Amino acid sequence: MLRRVFTAITTAPAVPGWACRVLPAAMLSLCALVLMFLSRVAAAAPAPVTLLTIDDAIGPTTADYVVRGMARAAKDGSQLVILRMDTPGGLDTSMRSIIKAILASPVPVAAYVAPSGARAASAGTYILYASHVAVMAPGTNLGAATPVQLGAPTVPGGNGGDRKSGKAASPDDATTSPMTHKQVNDAAAYIRGLAQLRGRNTDWAERAVREAVSLAADEALRMHVVDLVAPDIPALLERVDGKTVNAAGQDRQLRTRDAPVIDLQPDWRSKLLATITNPTIALLLMTIGIYGLLFEFMSPGFGVPGVVGAICLLLAMYALQLLPVNYAGLALILLGLSFMIAEAFLPSFGVIGLGGIAAFVAGALMLIDTELPGYGIPVALIVTIALLSALLIAGMVGMVIKTRRRKVVSGPADLIGDTAEVVDIAQDGASGEGWALLRGETWHVVSKTPLQRRQKVRIVARKGLLLEVVPLEIH
Repeated sequence: MLRRVFTAITTAPAVPGWACRVLPAAMLSLCALVLMFLSRVAAAAPAPVTLLTIDDAIGPTTADYVVRGMARAAKDGSQLVILRMDTPGGLDTSMRSIIKAILASPVPVAAYVAPSGARAASAGTYILYASHVAVMAPGTNLGAATPVQLGAPTVPGGNGGDRKSGKAASPDDATTSPMTHKQVNDAAAYIRGLAQLRGRNTDWAERAVREAVSLAADEALRMHVVDLVAPDIPALLERVDGKTVNAAGQDRQLRTRDAPVIDLQPDWRSKLLATITNPTIALLLMTIGIYGLLFEFMSPGFGVPGVVGAICLLLAMYALQLLPVNYAGLALILLGLSFMIAEAFLPSFGVIGLGGIAAFVAGALMLIDTELPGYGIPVALIVTIALLSALLIAGMVGMVIKTRRRKVVSGPADLIGDTAEVVDIAQDGASGEGWALLRGETWHVVSKTPLQRRQKVRIVARKGLLLEVVPLEIH
């Protein structure tokens, strides 16, 4: 092949001089036209839109997923992040982490309450107000954003949640406690500031906090609480096309018509965090961890219970430090499990174990310091763990009782009650002293009655190497 090319080049006719001057210029012009065409095509193609979804209570896992999702959208060059929400509320710390990320995001965020029937209650309302564009689907609602003190009993008409929940609260209730009054004022100022930042209805925002009021989608649009009402994502992209928003101090014009949508689902890390930060799973992990270590200490060397127990206990501790934990409840759980472990090593016929079960149940009931839906521990789970622990303690007590009744099989007392055969007696014969065969060994024996050869005797006491016996039969 190379030889043919070389031959063709060497035998080709000479190119005129004018062609040598014109052809390079023509090639350069053609390349420039192609590059201009490609750049216009690239400019005409709209940048992608990233879709994030919140469909449960807002917690540490949700905050991690949303914050990392917005960072990923900025890295991928997305022109808009759509935060689709259906939430009853969430933890205050997690909500504020999401809002901080929205306010600092160079990519505009459109909070979208969808699908029909969804809600953005409590913490969801704050996030909606913080977003650059607020959109609701028909048949959705938002509001009920009154905070309550964690761990405080719910007052009539009061609202729960971590600080947020979807229940209503009376305006008068906000002044019954100085701490509650401070919390309500702080929350009202916070959402009012967000409303002023985005140019939305500040009066209704404050009422959502102080009076726990709610709004449907059409009313929210009419009262300028939200910017748009859209039935689905394509309609949302159609209606925000051409809109200019200010993100991180820069004005950005959205070109979302026909823009590709990247549905960013939670990855394995977010799913793992969501699993272990579930209060039910965290309690199970802690229980399994402590019992695994208990079994390893009871039967050292096996390995599996200790390894599994240590991993579960560390995961539980990590999950609990992310959750709103009542430390008195946690201390009661640890005390109860310690009592149940002590029952295995210091048998008290169930007294310590039953006390441990009572402490465990009380601690589990008060472990999570919030009434937010999705963060409570089911009473059925607590009762089940308590019953299983009671059965375990009952089994240990039964083993202790059987052990106490069982015949001794080692040590000096092992020979008491056994039967031996006299193989020789002292010369006088009347002293009751002789030697007997017991378990293949010859023992020095003594009796209060005379002994005879080949006589069966029973051991009643032992003094060193001397056995005290009584005859089983008299010849």
